[in-house]
Parts: sequence; structure tokens; C-alpha cells
Amino acid sequence: MNQSPVLSIQNLRVAFKSNTGLNEVLHGISYDLFPNEILGIVGESGSGKSVASLAIMGLLPPKNSVISTGEITFKNEDILQYSQTQLEAIRGQKIAMIFQEPMSALNPSMPCGTQVQEILLQHTSITQKEAKNEVMRLFNDVKIPTPNETFKKYPHEISGGQQQRVMIAMAIACKPDVLIADEPTTALDVTVQKDIIALLKTLQKESKMSVIFISHDLALVSEIADRILVMYKGEIVESGDTKSIFKTPKEDYTKALIGARPTLKSRLKQLPTISNFLSNTISKQVISKAARTEKHKEIYSQAPLLEVINLEKTYFSKSSFFGTKIAFKAVDNVSFKVFSGETMGLVGESGCGKSTLGKAILQIDKATAGTLKYKGNDITNLNKKEMRSLRKEIQIIFQDPYASLNPRLTLGKAIMEPMKVHKLFKSDAERKAKTIEILEKVGLEASHFDRYPHEFSGGQRQRIGIARTIAVEPKLIICDESVSALDISVQAQVLNLLNVLKEDYGFTYIFISHDLAVVKFMSDQLMVMNHGKIEEIGEADAIYKSPQKQYTKTLIEAIPKGL
Repeated sequence: MNQSPVLSIQNLRVAFKSNTGLNEVLHGISYDLFPNEILGIVGESGSGKSVASLAIMGLLPPKNSVISTGEITFKNEDILQYSQTQLEAIRGQKIAMIFQEPMSALNPSMPCGTQVQEILLQHTSITQKEAKNEVMRLFNDVKIPTPNETFKKYPHEISGGQQQRVMIAMAIACKPDVLIADEPTTALDVTVQKDIIALLKTLQKESKMSVIFISHDLALVSEIADRILVMYKGEIVESGDTKSIFKTPKEDYTKALIGARPTLKSRLKQLPTISNFLSNTISKQVISKAARTEKHKEIYSQAPLLEVINLEKTYFSKSSFFGTKIAFKAVDNVSFKVFSGETMGLVGESGCGKSTLGKAILQIDKATAGTLKYKGNDITNLNKKEMRSLRKEIQIIFQDPYASLNPRLTLGKAIMEPMKVHKLFKSDAERKAKTIEILEKVGLEASHFDRYPHEFSGGQRQRIGIARTIAVEPKLIICDESVSALDISVQAQVLNLLNVLKEDYGFTYIFISHDLAVVKFMSDQLMVMNHGKIEEIGEADAIYKSPQKQYTKTLIEAIPKGL
């Protein structure tokens, strides 16, 4: 580019303090951001992409971080030399940031409108009334459907997508020169994600601001960025215009970020992982249509393992001063069958009822009406003893494995615990031997037996969650958003693992996710939920090829395809 950069990072090195000394996480990175440009920064957890943006904002923890070398030049001034007061003057006004987690970035004790208004009053000399009018204009700009009501509502009273829009309104309130969007759509549904991407593009076009868009999803970044930097282990390994990075990537790591994501075009037997790309051992084996048809004949010729008949789950909320109860049907008259050896994909946006349905099947949150049959027996109203026996047969892998593990139990004890409860094996020695066998099966090591959950990465914790689930040798496993928080390559490893375990142990899965590409890769049948009802159900490939309902079409069209 011929013009001067609005922001320039040169030879930036950042380290964090630990018990063993300094751990360097950025190894001398350099890049420029030009006026009126959207720069995409892609990399997985631990690549350093967010650390660089926090350094720009002056938000690195001063006690635990050290910037050993480097310059961050904004409008010809090195802002690393700025005092806290000088940083506060430009933060929010000249350089603004949209954070990944709006719920933790917004103040829970203040109405949404007041939070945006506060930014304007702090950085400009307008009156309270003018600031309120400006907030209304911003809420319209970011397409919040009911600006007046949202102004008065607290963050917990609005959806995730709306919270993200409030964050964007706050970030653009003072018309910044640079906007940093750090994973702004990670936790959102594909349709909301598509809206937010379109919104950021429109706002950038109108205001001509420069945007740094950070994500671990290369396909998503390619839909918004002019230029892309790929980061790996604290270094920039590849950079270039979006088309050349996506169409002709030079580095194996970049190829892996593109290739590890499930494709909608073909059905691979195994997803390639980063180690496959780095060692050049990529299997391109595809499951043919004939093999899939043959497998389905075998699965669907038997009696169903689980039958869900006219299931309903109603919640009641007090809505008025007089305590009038309002009924809300989270699951509304749902019926379907799951067969042994099958993966039933369950997809839909947040609030559609998919997780509530999973909990009703597990009877963690009992259904209000309807019948559940397992192996032909009615399991709707079991006593405690029968319920405990059923718990061994039907298990769940949670979205957040860390929250479902006891931080005071070692990994070995956490896996042995359910074995003890269900009286599996004769002694602790036998249970320990089985636990070590399972650990190795899910890609962990025997030496991990005595470690605690906090000592593992997100991908490893998910493997621990899987190990704990399979320890009791269940027949049916509900995977509730069990890969949605993982990086693309770790996600590929876990999905491959789930498929291998399914073959080895004869598992049956109900696979719940809002990521349609992942659900397609995993599923035999696909069920689409919308507002508590089944919108569409059928063979997964057939639904993706020709969806019958508009809602399903909209979901499929919203999947980031890349270029």
C-alpha cells in the first residue's frame, strides 16, 4: 500500500511472568494497519493474536506482563511510551475494542443505554440529552430492533447477539480511527454471526475506520478482511491479501486451518489435523454414497434404541406484580427415534430448545408431558434406583468440560468415580488399569492420571470429559455443543476421536451443535429445531443438498464458506 499506516507494530515482544521465570508469547512480530482497511488476524488459542491487541489498547496486566522490545506507533507516536492518562484519552475515542464475551465486558448493574451514553459523556463535550439521542442513533445503526426498550434494559435481559450489538455501538460511539474486534462472533449462532459480519462491513464502509478483525476461523475472516495475517506460536507465519491466503496458502499451518474445518462438499472419513499437514500424512479417504446407504440400511433395519414421543417442556415465569404466570414451551410436541449405532445431529439457533431436549432425555430436567422409551421400555417415570441404572446407559459430554469437573479431584479419580458409583470392576486396581487404558484411547497419557483439571488445555479437558463419559460404557451419548469452544484443529481431533470411539465401542450419539458444518460431518440423520418444534428431519446429506424449509435454508446459507 502507498499510504502511511494508521497503526504500526514493530518487533513487538511480550512475555508473561510465571513461577519458572518469563514465558515469551510474542516473538518480535511486526505489521501495519492502513487507513480504511479491514485486517484479519487468524490463529488458534495461544498463538498470541489477542495479546498483541491488548498491548495496543494498553490493557496487558502490568504486574504479570513485560514488553521487552518493540514499538506501537499510532499517528506517528509510540503509544507504548504513553502514560496511563494519555492512554485513557485515546482508548475508546481513537482506538476502540469489541471483546469476545459481551456479557463479561458489559457492566451488569447498568442499563445498556446508560453504558453507551457514559462513553460519549466521558470523551465529548455534549449534553446528557444530546448523548441520549446519539445512543438512539447508534442503536439504530447497529440494527437493535427496539432501541427505546434496549436503552432501559440490563445486559442479562437481552440475547447474546443484542449484547454484541450494544458492545459495537459502544465501540463506535466516538467514531474511532481504529476498531479492534477480538473474536466478536465466536459464541454466536451462524445467522447472528452473518448479521454481525455484515454490520461491521457496513459500518466500516460508512465511517472509513480501520478494523483489526481477530478470529480462529479462517473461513469467517475471509468473508470480511482485505488482508490476512496468520499467527502460530507467537509469530506471523504468513500474510497477504485475502484471496491469495485462502486460494494459494504457502504455509502448512495455513493449509491446516483451511483443511481441518469440515467441508459441505464431500464427506471425509477423517478430518485432517495440523499434525497431518505438518507431517504430510493427510488421508483423503471419502465415505462413498453407496457405503453410507449400506450402513444406513443396517442401522435402520433394527428396533429403535430411543423413542421420543410428543415430548414437551414448559417453563413458567412470573411476569407481573400480581405474580401471574406465563407459560413458555421450550420443547413443543417433539417426536423422533434414535437407532443403535447412529449419530443423530440436532441443530438450531440459541433458544430453539435443543439443549433443553437433551436434558429432558437425560431426565436432568424432566419433561412436562410426553413419553420416553429406551430399548422399548417406558423410562418416563422411573424411581431412583431405576434412574441410577439408566444413568450408566445414557451419558452426556458437556460443552464446558472444566465446569463439569471437580477441581479438587485428580484426573484419575474423576474418571474412576463414576465406575465406583456404578459398581464396575472388582477393585480400585482394576479401575485404575481401565482408566489408564481409556486415557490412552482418548489421546492422553498414563502420566496424566495424578494431575488436576487446571493443568490441562481446553482440548485436553474435552478429552477428559469424553474419557469420564465412556468410563461407564454407556450405549447412548448426548454431545451437547461439545466442540463449539475448541480451535479448528483441536475440534478436528476431537471429532475424529468421537467417530473412532463410536466404531470401537458401538456408541450411539445425539450430537447437538449450532455449527452446521460440524453436524453434517458427524451425522447420519439431521434434526433441525426452531422455537421448540422440529422444523425438518431426515438424512443429513439430503437436507444439506435440498433443504425443504426456509429456516433450514437460512441456516445453511449463513455458514462461512470462505472464498
